[in-house]
Amino acid sequence: MASSSSYNSPCAACKFLRRKCMPGCIFAPYFPPEEPQKFANVHKIFGASNVTKLLNELLPHQREDAVNSLAYEAEARVRDPVYGCVGAISFLQRQVERLQKELDAANADLIRFACNEIPTGLPATQGVNSLHAMAAPRQRPLRIGNESGGSFYQTPPNFHFPYPLSWNDNNPSGNIHGGGVDGNI
Repeated sequence: MASSSSYNSPCAACKFLRRKCMPGCIFAPYFPPEEPQKFANVHKIFGASNVTKLLNELLPHQREDAVNSLAYEAEARVRDPVYGCVGAISFLQRQVERLQKELDAANADLIRFACNEIPTGLPATQGVNSLHAMAAPRQRPLRIGNESGGSFYQTPPNFHFPYPLSWNDNNPSGNIHGGGVDGNI
């Protein structure tokens, strides 16, 4: 671990604290002079003496990870003083959950469309039945397009709304679009 003092340039920590960077400076390997804001953020959030104590308690091979974690948390705290990196983690977790729901819906649509394309005259296999069973809990309206570019939604035949629809009193089939016997317009 060479100190930056051999190059006549103090480390970012010593420069910020306005002290001489000694050859055994504990900050020098982790706060190079090219990154002054890194130490400024860490000092502002944690304090130089706390960081010194922490680094002295750690084994040398653990220090770099600790400094990177402190720097990341300090930067997050500077950006968001209330939540820090927990706010970023929560945001990313919500985004993952939203994307997982979208992926589940897309997979259910793919399974439903794949099951609907199998001819009804052929005997169904065990795999198709299990795929159909996986798609069954996610009964969502199907979007169907027409020649003019418009589209409408058609509910699956076994879908029932959990509440009564005032415009659907005279339509016992559950199809909100009315239409013919097979439920299509």
